This record gives sequence, structure tokens and C-alpha cells, in this order.
Amino acid sequence: MARVGVLGTTSWGTTLGILLARRGHEVTLWARSEAEADDLVRDQENKRLLPGVTFPSTLTATADASSAFSDVDLVVLCTPSQRLRENLPVLRPHIQHSTVLLSAIKGLEKGPGKRMTEVIHEELPDVADSQLCVLSGPNLSKEVVEAKPSSTVVAAHDHRVAEWVQEIYNSNTFRVYTNDDVVGVELGGALKNAIAIGAGISDGLGHGANGKAAFVTRGLAEITRLSVACGAKPLTMSGLAGLGDMVATCFSNLSRNRYVGEQIGLGHPLSEVLGGMVHVAEGVGTTEAALQLAKQHGVEMPITELTARILFEGLDPKEATASLLNRTPGQEWPTDLR
Repeated sequence: MARVGVLGTTSWGTTLGILLARRGHEVTLWARSEAEADDLVRDQENKRLLPGVTFPSTLTATADASSAFSDVDLVVLCTPSQRLRENLPVLRPHIQHSTVLLSAIKGLEKGPGKRMTEVIHEELPDVADSQLCVLSGPNLSKEVVEAKPSSTVVAAHDHRVAEWVQEIYNSNTFRVYTNDDVVGVELGGALKNAIAIGAGISDGLGHGANGKAAFVTRGLAEITRLSVACGAKPLTMSGLAGLGDMVATCFSNLSRNRYVGEQIGLGHPLSEVLGGMVHVAEGVGTTEAALQLAKQHGVEMPITELTARILFEGLDPKEATASLLNRTPGQEWPTDLR
């Protein structure tokens, strides 16, 4: 059995810890404070973010980094993307050359738009590529932890690492595939959140199924262009980390990013929407970061650009819709992506 430390008591971090503990692995959630750790241990559940889901007997929580991460086989990273960098230093004294780091964070760092594995390399320079892997896919935490049928993909530079993570996570309700496209799996999981906000705006405006389907499909083309420019494989965007995650996030009522967009489409200001949420909507920060990344690579992203103007400049969503519909249509797919 593996020893696992989870960095981040988010709903997804808690879920990924519970999945392993249910399979008998020894799992410790690292909490930001003694008070939070005490609450988790006393309640035997994450009452704030995942209420009603009891911890297995092999899962515990602590605020002591040494207890959580010393001599572990696997560290699961599940903080919000904008908080990862500030949390990574706690790992430095505890990561060994044999420790595998699994990022399950679906976001980009604001500013230069760095992927989470890039942030990890900057803050933990002794960690080798072969120690890193990423997990992404259509994984709404509530459905996963309730053992509803789900699938995900793990990407790693070293296929043995991906296959080991696949082995410890795969079950008859959580099907795990492997991939060698770390960049593509990371970007698919992050960039689709910006598109999901736009899909939610479409719902709020009452555009209907045809309009939303077209929007999501063109959004997939948009994130594929940027991902390939960053070094991803086009086929990855047609898999679980691209199309699969896009469908779940853009259409499920459990999706935080879709919810944010829907509320904006209904006329509520962004500050009000975010202020009423317990969970983090990664798409808000990622929308800004994606545009910075697109600028670096010279990639046109009209959907993301207009979504950002709605979020941060107060552009009327109806005007944004008109702007998209009045663009001159071209080929559906560029020659290099066919």
C-alpha cells in the first residue's frame, strides 16, 4: 500500500484522498491550520466543501507538514492554482528522489500564464521531470466521490509513473487512462474553464442548445490552437482532458465555472457571484492567464478575449454575442490541425 500526502483540502483534493483511502492506501490531508485539521479529524468529513462524505479509516488530516509529507510515495497537489506557488515551499524538506508529485490542479498562474508543472519546477528545482505527472478529465468531485461512473487521464514524462498512478487509482467506478502529453493534459483541464464561463453566459442569455453547442465546439477549436502552439498534441484535445472535460464543465449544473457565467448572463455582477460561492471558480483567473499565453504565442482567441471583457471590463454579454456572430467565418480547422 502507498503512503500519500495531499496538499490542499479542496473538494477535489479531499475526493482524491478518499478514493485512495477507500482502496486501503494511507492518506494524510495537509490543512493550512491546526483548527482546520482538528475539524477534519473530529468530523471525519470535510463539512465545508464535501459534506456528508465520511472519511475512510486510513485517511486523516494534520497541519504538520512533516507528518503529512515525510517518507510518502505520492504527493497529490490540489490547491487553487493561484495559491500553489505559496504552498510549495512546505514540501521542500520532504520530497525525495523517489517521491511522485501528481498535480490535479486545473488552472494557470496569473501573469505569464504558467502551467502548474512549470510552477513546481521553479519552486522545487530538484524535482525531476520523471517525478511529475498530471491528472485531468471530466471529474466533477461530487459525482466521483459518490462512485458514479467517471474517467480521467494521467499524463507523465515517464510512462512507468503514469502506469503506477493509474494502478493505484483505477477502480470499477473511476476509470484511469494514461497519456504522455503532459502539456496537453494540463492545458486542456485549465483552458476549458474559460470556455465554460462563456457557455454559462449562453445559458443565462437563453441562447438554446444549437447556440451553446456551436459555442462549445468553437471554444474547443480555440483552446486546441493555443495548446498546440504551446507544444501539446492535437489529439489530446479530443480526449478526456479536452473534449471530455469540456462537455462536463460546460453542461453540468455542478460546474462552478458554468454557474459563474450563467449568473453573469442573468445580469449579476462578477463580484456578487464570486462573493456568494464557497468553492473557487478557476476559470476567472485562467481567462486572464490564457490571454497572456495566447499573446506570447501569437494565437487568436476571440471567445476567451470577449469572455475576459465581460468579466473584467463590464462588456454587455449581448454585445459580446453580436461581436462573435458578426465575425467573418473561415475554415473550421486550420490545415496544421487536421
